[in-house]
Amino acid sequence: MRFISFGDEPEIVPDIFFMKEAFKEAQLALAEDEIPIGAVVVCNGQIIGRGHNLTERLNDVSAHAEMQALTAAANYMGGKYLPECTLYVTLEPCVMCAGASYWFQVGRIVFGAYDTKLGFGRINQKITHPKTQITGGIMENECGELVRGFFKNKRLKS
Repeated sequence: MRFISFGDEPEIVPDIFFMKEAFKEAQLALAEDEIPIGAVVVCNGQIIGRGHNLTERLNDVSAHAEMQALTAAANYMGGKYLPECTLYVTLEPCVMCAGASYWFQVGRIVFGAYDTKLGFGRINQKITHPKTQITGGIMENECGELVRGFFKNKRLKS
């Protein structure tokens, strides 16, 4: 397991607990034949937003797990900024979702598997808010295998 961390070192045990919750969301996406990515937003140890990919069901390319969870969290908080919150997501966010995290001013992003093709870190790590701490590689193998398995099954069906 490899970790990247910007800022304070992560508290691994809570990170694993909440990543497992995001993983449950990814499994919901898989059951709906969506790309299996899940996300939760946590504030003060409580999940205040959940989401999984809904791009196929909603026919909306912006309906990523992170967007669903961030919107739910902002609605819960009654405001548009989430500086005291952590976004847990099973796959490294894309540029769109990382950019949204900037506007939400998310305090921390924790992701599972690295996205070597479309992850924001490959394109521009400075797209997140300057105060956002980033940790990657939590449950990396499990999260990555879920996505790889999904696409492998899609290729076999074609």
